[in-house]
Amino acid sequence: MRRMMGRTALVTGAADGLGAAIAARLASEGARIGIIDRSEEAIEKARQSESLASAVFIAGDLTDGDDIARMMADFAARDMVFDILVNNAGGSLHTPRAFLEETDEDWDRVMTLNVTAAVRISRHVLPGMISAGFGRVINLGSKAGRYGSLFTGANYVAAKGAIQSMTLQMAQEFGPKGITCNAVCPGAISTPRVERLLNERMTPEERQRALEGVPVRRHGRVEDVAAAVAFFASDEAGFITGQLLDVNGGQGMAS
Repeated sequence: MRRMMGRTALVTGAADGLGAAIAARLASEGARIGIIDRSEEAIEKARQSESLASAVFIAGDLTDGDDIARMMADFAARDMVFDILVNNAGGSLHTPRAFLEETDEDWDRVMTLNVTAAVRISRHVLPGMISAGFGRVINLGSKAGRYGSLFTGANYVAAKGAIQSMTLQMAQEFGPKGITCNAVCPGAISTPRVERLLNERMTPEERQRALEGVPVRRHGRVEDVAAAVAFFASDEAGFITGQLLDVNGGQGMAS
């Protein structure tokens, strides 16, 4: 499928892992891709990937508003006006799971990366979408933000819940401008970072019991999430907005 021909997409935190899979899927469907990531090493490795060979990479700190402004000015200098925004950057930053062990700094760091960064990036991208009368904003939520988590803490759960609620409000506000806003909410997706966290915080027996609680009896793959994001980014999803799409193998369900 070439559903993204003529579109330009920005994917944050996308030099590796889930973000890289999302960017690669959008590129495979014809989109021109911009990627923000803080890791120069990951960016250099991603540049060698055939699937991301044509992407424009910019390194920077998504927790720093001034650095975000610099990166977005760099994209603008390359004539990149974004039709699609995927706010993918985030994570629990290996902060404690136990509520009473989480410090103010743990909360601030996780909220800044997961919520404030998405707000700041969206502020830069949305004016161009409004001018064009078209846009697709896809925020990465989480099963944690919908149903709680077995291995991350309240700060991450609260941050993803905020992203998901913000998505609904953005959908109401920007729908009349031709912009849809949706969220994809993955469960446990097999990336190196998630595997490390699961192995640190769950015994093999606990992991097995968790897997048995997934109706499809497997953990998610990055391709599962990338496919959901690509659908929301496509013209086919033009009448779908303000939706939270669970991609968790049925581990969490809601009517």
